[in-house]
Amino acid sequence: MRTTKAARLLATGAAVTALTLLCACGGGSRDRADEAVGSKAPVQPKVRKPLVDVLPGMPPVDDPADLYAADRPNRLSPVVKDFPSRVYVPNTNSDTVTVIDPATYRIVETIPVGRQPQHVVPSWDLKTLWVNNDLGNSLTPIDPRTGRAGKPVAVHDPYNLYFTPDGKYAVVMASMDRQLVFRDAHTMKVVKALPVSCYGVNHADFSIDGRYFVVSCEFSGEILKVDTARMKVVAQEKLPFHGAMPQDVKISPDGKLFYIADMMAGGLWILDGDKFTPPRFLATGKGAHGLYVSRDSREMYISNRGEGTISIFDFTRNRLTRKWRLPGGGSPDMGGVSADGKVLWLSGRYNSEVYAIDTRTGAELARVKVGSGPHGLAVYPQPGRYSLGHTGIFR
Repeated sequence: MRTTKAARLLATGAAVTALTLLCACGGGSRDRADEAVGSKAPVQPKVRKPLVDVLPGMPPVDDPADLYAADRPNRLSPVVKDFPSRVYVPNTNSDTVTVIDPATYRIVETIPVGRQPQHVVPSWDLKTLWVNNDLGNSLTPIDPRTGRAGKPVAVHDPYNLYFTPDGKYAVVMASMDRQLVFRDAHTMKVVKALPVSCYGVNHADFSIDGRYFVVSCEFSGEILKVDTARMKVVAQEKLPFHGAMPQDVKISPDGKLFYIADMMAGGLWILDGDKFTPPRFLATGKGAHGLYVSRDSREMYISNRGEGTISIFDFTRNRLTRKWRLPGGGSPDMGGVSADGKVLWLSGRYNSEVYAIDTRTGAELARVKVGSGPHGLAVYPQPGRYSLGHTGIFR
């Protein structure tokens, strides 16, 4: 059959088109065939470099600008979220711990403990409360889940108790023995007893990286800098005030400064812990004693035991902003802030009572009569990942 010229041209064009498409497909296949499957390395997730080079074994610092970021209102660890909210008050002269329900301000139990209990201290893992029976030479464990006290553990001269940031060791402030005693954090067996040349070691706080801590020496008016890993005093300084009696110690949210309450000087020593140069002084009130950071990390409550007041220090403005007075006076000493941040609880050392104070207004919400000589009370549970000791220093 004869084909027309138009038909031949149409057939030729179709063949060229088909050949072009075939070559295009073949070329693409060759390109992919020449490339081995998986020859391109997968995109690796970015590894977040720790912002702070911390003591080995210590949980990372999530926010170097705020060491208390984990302490936000009601941000309870899964370990403690089911614990009943209670206020534990050690009565030094009554040898008891009074347990208060903060929702009702009522006493729910009185627990007999050893002689002269000074502080109630949350353990590093948050599971146990340790009552420091100073003259009883023992620690009484309390299960905060049930409120039951366990068998006392023999520990000599436990005036106060701290825990290293890696959770390995308890550090006993053996005030009269003039020692810092490093013990296993769980068994309380002695690992190292560190003699000190000052008198009356009593309170402390740790640096941002956990590699050292600052200790106050009440009876000689001195402060120490202790290397955590080496368990060694690396610096010592006499406070520049005749008759100084340093008490509670607290680090600033940004980790740059330490604040040390001084009950005889009537205010705070403000110290650069890294440089350990002579501190400057800020007057707050007679008998400055306890230091507690607000749940938003903006303020610090300072209990002035000798005049029945609480001074408010603003970290961002670096100054005092207010002073609350307890109606009728009192002797506000040690304590802590409620889990929601709305109430500051303080023991009334010389008045056999406990104060509940509204942190927004400074108004007294309640006074609860307790045993004689109430001292280092603990509000528990509180927000935080782990405890560094005392009445609750949480990170």
